[in-house]
Amino acid sequence: MSIGMMIICLVGGLAGALSTAYLLISFPVLIVWKIYRHFKFRYTLYE
Repeated sequence: MSIGMMIICLVGGLAGALSTAYLLISFPVLIVWKIYRHFKFRYTLYE
């Protein structure tokens, strides 16, 4: 495999891994934040 193809594979794999990690971290944090606001400030979960 050529060096150019290896760099493209590395960049693509890194982009996929970073986007997956962002989604795995951000969704639970968002849900916990909404539940916290619901109990502390009496906001609905949709605000």
